[in-house]
Amino acid sequence: MKRTLLVLGCLAIFMASCASPEERAAANKAADSANTSASTPATEATTPAATDTAAKEAAAPAPAATTPAAPAVTAEKGKGEALISKSDCLACHSKTQKLVGPAYVNVAGKYPATEENIDHLADKIIAGGQGVWGAIPMTPHPTLSKDDAKEMVKYILSLKK
Repeated sequence: MKRTLLVLGCLAIFMASCASPEERAAANKAADSANTSASTPATEATTPAATDTAAKEAAAPAPAATTPAAPAVTAEKGKGEALISKSDCLACHSKTQKLVGPAYVNVAGKYPATEENIDHLADKIIAGGQGVWGAIPMTPHPTLSKDDAKEMVKYILSLKK
């Protein structure tokens, strides 16, 4: 009887720890916004309702920046960011923290935003790869168009510090 309860308990924990890519993406966005938000109090409640609210707020689009930016750069950034949020990228990558794969800011720091690098990284997204950032391979995305992959890369490279 104890063994059965132990197995069921472990199974329940395992199932609870598994999340869909959408849930992981929402959790990553919430973590990113929590890391960048200096005005969030440290004693904020962590009830399920508060967690759901934080995830919904993190999924909402951020307000426009007050400093004017070049329209082409803003459009590229918006399109690339939107494509990334619709794909499975956020299951392995985060804007600022290494998860399974490198953080986007680390990729931006390694590769200058040249056409050659944009083409190379877009090809890597489509074909997959291994060895540059560690032993874990990046999943290929063969259904992604080259133009969409380039937009994603342009957004990632725009995050250079």
